[in-house]
Amino acid sequence: MTSHSLFPSQPQPRLAGVPFLLLPLLLAACGGGSDDTSTTTSNAEKVACESLVGTTLAGGKVLTAAAIPAGDYTPPGQPGPVTGLPAFCRVTALMQPSTDSSVNVEVWMPRQNWNGRFLGTGNGGGGGSIAYITGMAEGLKRGFASANTDLGTAPDANLAIDHPERWRDFGYRANHEMTVTGKALATAYYKAAPRTSYFQGCSTGGQQALSIAQRYPDDYHGIVAGAPANNRTHLHTMFIHNLQALTAPGAALSQAKLNMVTAKVLAACVGKDGGAPTDTFLTDPRRCSFDPETLPKCAGTDSDTCLTVPQLTALKATWNGPVNPRTGERIFSGLPVGSESAVLGLGFQGDTTSWPAQQFYMFKWASGSAWNYATFDMDRDMDTADARLASIMNANDTDLSRFKANGGKLAMFTGTADPGVPYASAIDYYERTVQAQGGDLAATQNFFRYFLVPGMGHCSSITGGPGVGDFGQSYSQYVPKDADHDILLKMVDWVENKTAPDSVIATRYADAAGTTVAMERPICAYPKVPTYQSGDASKASSFKCVDAPRNGVQTPAARYLN
Repeated sequence: MTSHSLFPSQPQPRLAGVPFLLLPLLLAACGGGSDDTSTTTSNAEKVACESLVGTTLAGGKVLTAAAIPAGDYTPPGQPGPVTGLPAFCRVTALMQPSTDSSVNVEVWMPRQNWNGRFLGTGNGGGGGSIAYITGMAEGLKRGFASANTDLGTAPDANLAIDHPERWRDFGYRANHEMTVTGKALATAYYKAAPRTSYFQGCSTGGQQALSIAQRYPDDYHGIVAGAPANNRTHLHTMFIHNLQALTAPGAALSQAKLNMVTAKVLAACVGKDGGAPTDTFLTDPRRCSFDPETLPKCAGTDSDTCLTVPQLTALKATWNGPVNPRTGERIFSGLPVGSESAVLGLGFQGDTTSWPAQQFYMFKWASGSAWNYATFDMDRDMDTADARLASIMNANDTDLSRFKANGGKLAMFTGTADPGVPYASAIDYYERTVQAQGGDLAATQNFFRYFLVPGMGHCSSITGGPGVGDFGQSYSQYVPKDADHDILLKMVDWVENKTAPDSVIATRYADAAGTTVAMERPICAYPKVPTYQSGDASKASSFKCVDAPRNGVQTPAARYLN
């Protein structure tokens, strides 16, 4: 597989031909699956698709509108097709909420069998292009009118230095523009407004999701936020911290060494955290008390079966996470144990070439093109970045009262083997939201639920995580076979039928086509986790959702929750 770094703003090479996470475009074809036939209507286009070019948009204009036949479709400028699509109306628009804004929006609407719903979808990395397979194409297959935006950072987020209006577009404004535009176009096309609206995104898309709930609480009825990079400036400071640690003299860790470390962690903890004893991943890393001093140390000759003193020091630093060296205040959590060798793990985060180019655009925005990660000061320079960007980029506000009052529903998830957006950040946000609800977990669960996904890497199984990783979420290649396996349709049921999701069945497939199931497991509403009971560990029926300890993660100081 070709490697992708976290949040790339442009398509990157792929590992083993399978694209990884956070790509603006996933090149792999979407899998099949049944549509939401129980709710599909006979809604069809009421006007010619091409006539939408004349649609009036506040602050923007429609650029193109074309009827696309059913089958495979290769969007302009993209290297490969999106497969198995129904016939749809493709509309492109340009929105300019400021004089320095250039927000591209694309809307795909089924020409027949529209389900009456609108779906906004998220992006990866620094945006910069329309993300066709991060929920948009999959939403179309389910019958949604689906939309995406390039977040106003085309062609490359690194080029937005000295463009604060574009920072605002990326941080929150482009999504609202997309939403207003998408709903207006759907209304013009079908001569009926969407009856309900949903948003789904992961990573950058998860940040977008939480930002929408906080800033535009009446834009969507239901929101699915995956691996949210909502504490953005401090998450990326973790990347700086890890890169500095891994590039210290003698500290470089080979992939073979990282594989050894992860294997030692799993050997010590698998089956002791709710998972099955045969698992090759952790279900709840919070219950893994691994002592790094037990790792084999190199005596004289360096090899892939041991760690030198500088390498062990670097590894400990990545697990400990970044802190302010002057005050000792925690800036962000450390890497989850058991994710060291994963895609986007320390092999990626120690790369001095691609990693800075893909991850550090925002620090260039704050400090200029001469900014250098090697000299970044976790005290002074962190304050500089936050002063310019935190209020724009971060979505840490736990006051969701307006979203709740409007009847909004929010589901959030992260994988336990995700080194890109560690699950600790999501748990911390969820627990802080509970406190904002007066400490009432039940009251919070009435509108906001969180799911910890065993063994999933970043956003879906496309990152190669060893556990379950497909349940209808953004970045999954597969449209699930039914609502029990589909978090998006679970959200529809929650919004429209008031049935809150206690669990969703997540799948790991044995083949790229998604025709053979290797494993299924329930993912459970926090604080419950799937707990092995007995029987075949590849069957969801062998697990039960059981309460696990609350919180138990590294939490940033209040200063770094701005």
